[in-house]
Amino acid sequence: MKINQEDNTMAQIIDGKQIAANVKAQVRAEVEQLKAKGANPGLAVVLVGNNPASRVYVSNKEKDCAECGFQSYEYALPEETTDAELLALVAKLNADKNVNGILVQLPLPKQICEQTILHAISPAK
Repeated sequence: MKINQEDNTMAQIIDGKQIAANVKAQVRAEVEQLKAKGANPGLAVVLVGNNPASRVYVSNKEKDCAECGFQSYEYALPEETTDAELLALVAKLNADKNVNGILVQLPLPKQICEQTILHAISPAK
């Protein structure tokens, strides 16, 4: 605990890395329970274009999946991908029983309507 000098209130300093590690350990334990019942959680991550910050984020999600015991499926599409092409991929992922979640990395290139793509993702995913 740390005292705020301005108003004498108490502030709690937290260890974000430790909290993240604890959450990942809890998720991993839950994933192991699911696997024991025959389920194998999977996350599909779709990256359109070559935005460096998005690439880092997607790489980190893949590492998180591995730490938690998830399958991860990456789909890297070229910058010139069209709405129709991306919608077709989302429809394919919506129908894939191995994919339990879909993350379409934003921002998308300017020719793609983000809202159209996001609304195409099944709420069940």
